[in-house]
Amino acid sequence: MRPVLSGLASAALAVTLVFTPSTGNTQETTPILSGRDLVHPVIAEHGMVASQEQTATRVGVEILKEGGNAVDAAVAVGFALAVTLPRAGNLGGGGFMMVHRADRNETVAIDYREKAPAAAFKDMFLNEQGDADPLKSRFSGLAVGVPGTVAGLVAAHRDYGSGKLTLAQVMAPAIRLAKDGFEMPASLAQSLERVRVRLSLDAEAYVTFYGEAGLPVEPGTLFKQPDLAATLKRIAQEGADGFYRGPVADAIAQTVQDRGGGMTTEDLAYYQAVIREPVRGTYRGYDIASMPPPSSGGIHIIEILNILEGFDLRETGPNSAATINIMAEAMKCAYADRSKYLGDPDFVEVPVGGLTSKAYADALRTGIEPGKVTPSNEIAPANPLPYESNQTTHFSVIDKEGNAVSNTYTLNFSYGVGFMAKGTGVLLNNELDDFSAKPGTPNAYGLIDGEANAVGPRKRPLSSMSPTIVFKDGKAWLVTGSPGGSRIITTVLQVILNVVDHGTNIAEANAAPRVHHQWLPDELRVEDGLSPDTLRLLRDMGYEIAVKNTMGSTQSIMADQGILMGASDPRTEGDLAAGY
Repeated sequence: MRPVLSGLASAALAVTLVFTPSTGNTQETTPILSGRDLVHPVIAEHGMVASQEQTATRVGVEILKEGGNAVDAAVAVGFALAVTLPRAGNLGGGGFMMVHRADRNETVAIDYREKAPAAAFKDMFLNEQGDADPLKSRFSGLAVGVPGTVAGLVAAHRDYGSGKLTLAQVMAPAIRLAKDGFEMPASLAQSLERVRVRLSLDAEAYVTFYGEAGLPVEPGTLFKQPDLAATLKRIAQEGADGFYRGPVADAIAQTVQDRGGGMTTEDLAYYQAVIREPVRGTYRGYDIASMPPPSSGGIHIIEILNILEGFDLRETGPNSAATINIMAEAMKCAYADRSKYLGDPDFVEVPVGGLTSKAYADALRTGIEPGKVTPSNEIAPANPLPYESNQTTHFSVIDKEGNAVSNTYTLNFSYGVGFMAKGTGVLLNNELDDFSAKPGTPNAYGLIDGEANAVGPRKRPLSSMSPTIVFKDGKAWLVTGSPGGSRIITTVLQVILNVVDHGTNIAEANAAPRVHHQWLPDELRVEDGLSPDTLRLLRDMGYEIAVKNTMGSTQSIMADQGILMGASDPRTEGDLAAGY
C-alpha cells in the first residue's frame, strides 16, 4: 500500500482536536468526489471517532479524553445519536457491534438485533388474498420488533469498557443534550420537514419534533427532548432494566398494542443481547472480522473477497469497466446465496464455513469470465455445504491502545415506524419488514429471501448491516461500516478493495464512486462519477445500468505506524471524523 500521510500530517498532529466536517448536501443530491487529490483523512495520535453526526462524534472524543476506551466512547456515541440523529440513531431499534480489545487479544460480535414478539407468526404480514401486505410490515404495530439497542450498549460497556467510567458518566453527554437541548442543525431540520406528513399521524412524535403549534423547523433553534432525557436518565441509573422493565417497557408495549401489534412487557423483559463469534476470513494477507448471522454482511463480504482474490484488481484498476465487471459477477453469486441460506442462527442452520471457504469461492470463480455477463436468471444459490435503511447509521472508534469498535444500528426506515412510545421520547422501529413476509417476495430494499428468514416468534430478522474490522499483523488496521440497506455489503466491500487493492488513503476510499449488484433485480446500480466511456463499455458487455442516488455513508478509521487516520463520507451532510 502506498503511504497515506499527506502534507496535512505535521500540522494536524500539532492540534489537540482536529475536525473535518464533510462536504455536500443531502444524501439524495450530493455529487461524488473524484480525483485523488481532493480528499485527505484527519490525522491524530491518541484516539479517533467517525460518525454521521458532528455532536455525537465530539461526545465520543470527549469520553476518550476523560480516560474511556474505544468501547466507552462508542457507547456514548450510540446514546448521543439517539438524541441528535433521530432518523437513525435510536433507543427503539437495534444493531450490531464489532469490538476488538487489544489488551485481551479478543474480538467479539455483539448482536443486539431486534426480535419478533412471542405472538409473531409466519403469515402475519399477508392479506386475505395471501399476498404480502407492506402496510402491515412497515407502518403498523405488527412491524415493531423488540428493541435491542439499550441492551447491546449496556452490555458492551459492562463487559468491554475500560472500567474507569460508569454507565452514568458515559451517558451524561446524551442526557445533557436531550435535557438542555442542542442547536438544530440544518440537516436535521430539513430531514424533519421531509417527514412531517408521516410523523403527523402520531401526536406524540409530532409534538416532540414540531411543537404544539406544529411550526416549521428552523435551523439554529434550541431543540430539547425532555421525555427522552428522562428515559436516558432512568437507563443511566438502572441499567438495561430501566428500559426493559417498569414504566418505559409498559409504555412501549402499550403503544405497540394500540397500533395492532402483539408485543408485551414479557417480550421486553425477555430480551437479551447475544455475544457471537465473528465471521472471519483473509484477503491478500489481511485478516477480516465481520458480523455473523443474523447479519448477512460479514459472510458475503468474505465470500465476495474470496472470489475476487483470484483476479488482479490492481492491474485492471479502480472503477474500470473490467474491475466493475468482475466485482458485479461476484456480487451476484453472494446475493443469490443470501436468498437461500441466511437467517437467524438460533433458528436455522447457516452454512457459514461453507459460504466463507476459499474452496467454495474457487468453484464460484470458474463461472466468472472477464468481459462476460451472466444474466441473473441463470444464477441460482449454489451449494456451499460440501465445503462446510436506508436509514441506518454507522460509527467507528479506535483508541490509543488499539482497541476498536465498529457499530451499525438502525430503526429501519427513516424515523422507523413513525410513532413514539407515549411519554418516553423513544421512536420505535419497523424492523420486522426485514423478515421474508412471503418467501420469494422482495422486501422494501428489493431483497429476495427464503424460508430461512420467515417470520417466527422471538426470532431476529436477517440484516445487511456489516460492521467490519480489518487486521494487519494482528492489530486493528481498518475499522469501517455504513448504512444503506441492501447496499451496505457492497459499500463496505469497496472501501476494503480501495485501500487494499488500489492503494487509496481512507478518505479517498470513502469518496470513490460506488457500484452495486444484488442479483435481483438484474441491474447494475451505479453512482454519478463513473466516466461515460466506462458506462458504455459496461452496457456493451450486457449490463442494464441504473444511475441512482448515492449509496451509503461510510465512517472509517485506519491505524498504521502509530498514526490514526479518520474519514467521514462526503455524501452526507453533518458527518464528522475527529481525533485528539
